[in-house]
Amino acid sequence: MTERAYAPGLDSTDFRVHVVSQAIRLFSENGYEATTVEQIASAAGVSRRTFFRQFRSKEDVIFADHESLLQQAAAYLSSESEDPWGAVCKAASLVFGRFRENLDLSIRRYHVVQRVPALREREIVTGDRYERCFVDYLRGAAPTEPVLKVIGFAAAVTACHNYLLRNMIRGDPGATAEELERALLDVRRTFGVAPGTPKQGRDAVLVVSYPPGTPVEDITGQIETQLSAPRG
Repeated sequence: MTERAYAPGLDSTDFRVHVVSQAIRLFSENGYEATTVEQIASAAGVSRRTFFRQFRSKEDVIFADHESLLQQAAAYLSSESEDPWGAVCKAASLVFGRFRENLDLSIRRYHVVQRVPALREREIVTGDRYERCFVDYLRGAAPTEPVLKVIGFAAAVTACHNYLLRNMIRGDPGATAEELERALLDVRRTFGVAPGTPKQGRDAVLVVSYPPGTPVEDITGQIETQLSAPRG
């Protein structure tokens, strides 16, 4: 008999999310180290062999839905070029929306990751991949723009998204999609790429540095201060 590659009734993406959900539930209930691949496969209703067709390890499975979201963000960006700066903001909002739709999963993962140093490091690397996705897209869609402007914009968008995502997971009622939209509009304005904003001079270069957890208003304030500073 040929083994099913996926759980019955689920497509490839839904299957992966299903396994991720079961794995994180077990990690949350039993602990990351104590949970085995066999237990995850059994809870998801698949064989160990099927599990390893889709995931290389327990560490991979906990972030597998990020892979799907990265692919969705890249696919969205590849179809949008009329307003590349707005497209990046929209892609960030789409990712935020997916996490909000699966808030219980996001909360469980957050608590699991906080208890395992290796997973915290992996989470940082995963977050960097969203930023790199935005940078790569903008460098292709806006090739005449200064590279550091592109990098600074992508970093600011990612920082706002991550800050509000963490706050949403922690139960902050103000961490909403509407608040993210307002924050990203502020980023566009401070970079001079919002609709109706006069175009900045070609020599404008911005470098943004912020520690994890920096409030959105501090990030956008720092950007605005640098952009408005006199240039010699």
